[in-house]
Amino acid sequence: MRRGTTVSLVSRRPLPRLTLAVHGEIFLFVQPRWSIGSLPSLIAGFVWLLESTTVGPLAAVPLWVIGAVLLAAGVSQLAWPGDRRINQAGALAGALGAIVSLAYFWVVGPLAGLLLLLAALAGTWGAGRMALQLEPHVEGVPTPRPTFKLAAKVAVDDLILGLEQFQSTGFALDGSIERIIGEVDCAHALFESRGLIDNPEAYHTRPPDLIDPEIRVEEIAGHRVEILRFESGYAPAEGEPGRERWMGYDPCREGWAYVLRHEGPPRPWLIATNGYRMGHARVDVSLFDRFHADGGSRSSSGMGAPGARMGGPSGLGLNVLIPVLPLHGPRRISWHSGSGFLGVDVMNTVHGEAQAMWDMRRLLSWVWSQDAPAVGAFGLSLGGYTTALFASLAEDLTCAVPGIPVAEVSRLLQQHGSPQQLRYAESIGFDLARIREMMRVVSPLALRPQVPHAGRMIFGATADRLVSPDQVRDLWRHWEEPEIVWYEGTHVTFQNERAVWSAVDRTMRESGLSA
Repeated sequence: MRRGTTVSLVSRRPLPRLTLAVHGEIFLFVQPRWSIGSLPSLIAGFVWLLESTTVGPLAAVPLWVIGAVLLAAGVSQLAWPGDRRINQAGALAGALGAIVSLAYFWVVGPLAGLLLLLAALAGTWGAGRMALQLEPHVEGVPTPRPTFKLAAKVAVDDLILGLEQFQSTGFALDGSIERIIGEVDCAHALFESRGLIDNPEAYHTRPPDLIDPEIRVEEIAGHRVEILRFESGYAPAEGEPGRERWMGYDPCREGWAYVLRHEGPPRPWLIATNGYRMGHARVDVSLFDRFHADGGSRSSSGMGAPGARMGGPSGLGLNVLIPVLPLHGPRRISWHSGSGFLGVDVMNTVHGEAQAMWDMRRLLSWVWSQDAPAVGAFGLSLGGYTTALFASLAEDLTCAVPGIPVAEVSRLLQQHGSPQQLRYAESIGFDLARIREMMRVVSPLALRPQVPHAGRMIFGATADRLVSPDQVRDLWRHWEEPEIVWYEGTHVTFQNERAVWSAVDRTMRESGLSA
């Protein structure tokens, strides 16, 4: 909020209240206990448990496990609905059940198998419906309608969050949280002493231009793709907490980018930044190729179908450069792309974003050397956060479009962290307000965008479960309220939103970013 406090009341029944404070706003709403929204999960759990009694011991194990989780989710939704992870577990169990049920068509017969499938899908949908029912209204954001279709979309978001529960939202009780608290305190004191909290732009040193990167050409997803590799050269400043750890991530020492380029005269360029867990060439090229496609044509190489994702071809005919974020894709340090970038180890996030800015500004210098008449920026989710930060540091960008963007990482920790772990961490000194202040050095809410106002555009989802709508709204306000498109959907349903892509293409075209 800009000023004051907004209090939003949800539900008409005098039930136990739950208070949620997010970035200065207080949401006071009533937990819908004893809601009929818990019935799909309850019924699905009973169906799966009853069916487990009709088969042998080995065949019954998957039925029993999935049924027990669905039933537990239903009971929790009925009596203790406040924890977001209840619906995430229910959505995940239902989705796994839908897959597992296919094998039981041959074990229990087609009718019983169909019943298991429908029950599992109902449990997944019910989790989405309960999650939608629990969301407080956010001031300044259109209120999503609780439709059948939207509940299904919310269930997909919760399914993804259910998978992420086991990845980066918690911490081990091995002393790591104490180390993290110490790093935050040290970094805060260091940044404050250097004046960086009040002047975060000074944290980002201008990197040297990128000259003659290594380039190899491969055919990927039906496109001729140039794969750029170069020595990054980034290093956290001497004395920064976590510096040695970050320097030990050898895959991050090299910068990577994927390029879709047209032959012929120079064309405008778009720097399109991947989201969290992305960074693999085939995925990123398939996602962003819509901006490369000429209107109504196939790809410039004559292969593949451009714009198979994100609303079809844009007709902009741009050259597209896709930077790979640190710890993603070929720069990852574990089997799962993105691991280590987001989570309670917040100095990793600081250094990851700082290196992303360093690498992308070097790549921008290389793009300008390709006789680019204009350059714009686009990003999704974590890439939206990175694009918004990039638009505050890079010079002469024609336009910048952050989509479903994160605005503050500390809010993600509060939203998705385990409540019990957060309470324990806070009791020993884990201070989200202090983290938010320390992370101003890489916050798009702490820097001013350099892109002309007419070239700014943002879009967000009214029922987003991964990035809460208040984050999108606050970035929009900080950017002096340019055009914004709110779609009635969730974090992962942006691809089919025609209003979004119509506005994105119009913003880029009117700003001069068109072949």
